[in-house]
Amino acid sequence: MAEREAGSRVAAVVLAVAVLVVVVIVALDHPAPAPESTPAGATATAESTTTITTTSPTAADPVLPRRPDGFGEVLPTPPELVDRRRTAPDVLPPPASGQYEASIAPISAELLPRTTWRPGCPVPPERLRYLRMSFWGFDDRTHTGEMIVRDDVAEPVVGVFRKLFAARFPIEAMRLAKPEDLTALPTGRGNGTAAFACRAATGQTRFSAHASGLAIDVNPFQNPLERRDGLVVPELASAYTDRSWRRPGMIAQGDVVTEAFAAIGWTWGATFSAPKDTMHFSQTGT
Repeated sequence: MAEREAGSRVAAVVLAVAVLVVVVIVALDHPAPAPESTPAGATATAESTTTITTTSPTAADPVLPRRPDGFGEVLPTPPELVDRRRTAPDVLPPPASGQYEASIAPISAELLPRTTWRPGCPVPPERLRYLRMSFWGFDDRTHTGEMIVRDDVAEPVVGVFRKLFAARFPIEAMRLAKPEDLTALPTGRGNGTAAFACRAATGQTRFSAHASGLAIDVNPFQNPLERRDGLVVPELASAYTDRSWRRPGMIAQGDVVTEAFAAIGWTWGATFSAPKDTMHFSQTGT
């Protein structure tokens, strides 16, 4: 009897060990699912999982690990954006004529809340002008965009974009900077060509020339800002720091974009000693 009981105990132990081995093997073959990406609007920490796959035009900004200065770490550009040729959905009717059309108007009381203007900005609303201008998209179709600049540069700016339209230079979007854009992460989900934005210069405390309506950024993703410390803005646009690989929407010395702005006396940011700001053109040279 004692021998049978001992044998039973040994068999039970062997069976338990076998079951444990099977459980371990199954666990290794079927790991637990990874945690979901940080939801839109959630606060991300420096330890957050990088979610650079969120690249749809309608998706939330990707969450990148933060650098000590608050910018995101510069990571490789997602493959689908290495040669970016998107066109944003229309918010205004395209030009009925199919040709270049433009208008200039004062800033109305209804329009002002859509802008980034606030008390303390270096230009009063009455000195700003609302532009509507035609442009060619990456879809090879004509579109209508909107922009705000200071009153004394409105006519010259309309002339610049007339030349870009004639050359069929592609633009992804031309929209007003909104209040929420001032705190959005500069990942590059948006790629709007824009002018007035009442904000400080990138990485500085002084007002940018944009805050006076005297600067325009053209296709920021295709023409990123580069700092000496390695920062790239937009942060997912590092593929476009290779300026030798010419892709649609990029700006180069002597092309229609630089020549059109030079003709009205504006300075190209790529000529700055630091940072190299290839998207940026300004009347002030800053």
